[in-house]
Amino acid sequence: MNSFGRLFRLSIFGESHGVGVGILVDGCPAGLPLDVEDFRPDLERRMPTAPGTTPRAERDQPEIMSGVHQGRTTGAPIQIFFKNADIRSEDYEIFKDMPRPGHADFVSRIKFGGYNDHRGSGHFSGRVTLGLAAAGAIAKKIIRPVMVQACLEEAGGDAQIERAVAQAAKDGDSIGGLIQCRIESAPPGLGEPFFDSVESLLAHMIFSIPAVKGIEFGAGFKSARMRGKDHNDLIVSADGKTETNHSGGVNGGLTNGNPIVFRVAVKPTSSIPMVQNTFNFKSGRREPLAIRGRHDVCIALRLPVIIEAAAALILADLMLIEQKIPKVL
Repeated sequence: MNSFGRLFRLSIFGESHGVGVGILVDGCPAGLPLDVEDFRPDLERRMPTAPGTTPRAERDQPEIMSGVHQGRTTGAPIQIFFKNADIRSEDYEIFKDMPRPGHADFVSRIKFGGYNDHRGSGHFSGRVTLGLAAAGAIAKKIIRPVMVQACLEEAGGDAQIERAVAQAAKDGDSIGGLIQCRIESAPPGLGEPFFDSVESLLAHMIFSIPAVKGIEFGAGFKSARMRGKDHNDLIVSADGKTETNHSGGVNGGLTNGNPIVFRVAVKPTSSIPMVQNTFNFKSGRREPLAIRGRHDVCIALRLPVIIEAAAALILADLMLIEQKIPKVL
């Protein structure tokens, strides 16, 4: 569904070309200083300003509709809304009958009987992650001094990211990317085994982000080729610090006090100008599809801040459960 979390709970809403998008955050402690400017740094990081990102230009001005009074959270649900303005819905009309390869056009048509909002990909659009970025900004304030940082390590398998993006754009194609996220100073013992382990919750939230296709913690898939003597992280102090961090800061599904490290694989953007064959529901046969519109060459360029938000949201929920949240006043 469109809600997530136990004590720190989110409800996401909106469509890419509808009135707007937003998020409802419930469970935020009262008294947290909060102003629209607190959202600005993360919202700006998400904006499509780098070469290879969509030319769609939205202001992304947050409107705090509830839950904040005189600059402080009240303990009531916080609703944040972003109005859509720069829309060109006509570019998407063809996708009602000719679904884009690799996109959600086909499956959403089937699941919702054709009543889904196809404009700009509707509720399946990456624009909906704007609400996650806003909620993440709140979560980052709640969990301080825990720090969450993510960066794009490579795009299209190339560490020279700008070069790779430029070449993909020149080819009329798209590329994916690999993002690393690092969480510092998380207290040990966070997590709820069995099904709510730290990895389970992070993976659940991360896979909710459009275009994410994989996640690994610590040494990840390399662990399958390692021996125990090489993979084991030797404990060096009473606070659980280890010589290495192959486990990515998690043992038994619980945080162990070391940095939580994970990597996220992001697929190439589905909407590319290159002509591809797809099924036409109107004619009943396969036909060539030329995609128009404004799309990212590499959506991974804009996802590090969303990965950070997702991680901060999970940490906020787990720290509230464990009563590890410092006083916000």
